[in-house]
Amino acid sequence: MIAVILFPGTNCENESVRALQAVGLDAEVVRWNTSKDVSAYDGYLIPGGWSYEDRIRAGAIAAQDPLMLKIKEEAKKGKPVIGICNGCQVLIETGIIPGLKDKVQMALAPNIRDYPSGFYCTWVNIKNSSKVCKFNSELSKDEVIPIPIAHGEGRFTTANKSLLEELQKNDQIAFVYCDSKGEVKNRFDVNPNSSELNIAGICNKEGNVLAMMPHPERGSFNRQVPGFKGDFNESESLAPAAKILQAMVKIKSQISGMSKNQESF
Repeated sequence: MIAVILFPGTNCENESVRALQAVGLDAEVVRWNTSKDVSAYDGYLIPGGWSYEDRIRAGAIAAQDPLMLKIKEEAKKGKPVIGICNGCQVLIETGIIPGLKDKVQMALAPNIRDYPSGFYCTWVNIKNSSKVCKFNSELSKDEVIPIPIAHGEGRFTTANKSLLEELQKNDQIAFVYCDSKGEVKNRFDVNPNSSELNIAGICNKEGNVLAMMPHPERGSFNRQVPGFKGDFNESESLAPAAKILQAMVKIKSQISGMSKNQESF
């Protein structure tokens, strides 16, 4: 069972549950103030929205919630954790991503472009760019994925430029913005928020935690993808973005296998 975490201001929890169910995973919404033992879940998805109205900075308050400390501990056990849009911001603010030091190392800064500035909602393309990220296990090398974005603070950046070099060295840059042919270009129609190195998603060094700004849960079905021309029956078939969530099935089974092996000793 995957826990879809609901903070005050989250607004993508229901479509996240549907997308997870579509790829074969059981999922349910779990409120931030739950009395349940969240360690019983097999994985976690932190959805988009505006948790706590994005006071101070996007994701900053939710990152301090005790629930995130519990999820951080479960992530250390190898469980899959994905933060999407506001969830991505939360993971960055906790320091779980990039996770190289036990502190915040990056920020999701406001989009900067001549026009339009601020919040921007559109479809973009991202490319699989990591062999380390376990969420990419269902994707082919350099596979291009059409996917929607909807954010005002999606610019991956850091004052420590050597960190970017370290992320590249560790193969932690999971997704980059590209054009439909897979070409990585730093221009508005490709990288609409001017993110450093065209970064769209970053994983931890172990690969089981992913923070990404684009929304795979909003582009998991072919009927959602612009230009789809299939018939009605095909419209419910899974789109390329669904593979990101589908990878949680494999990560979950790997964790389950490890647990069974440990029990046998």
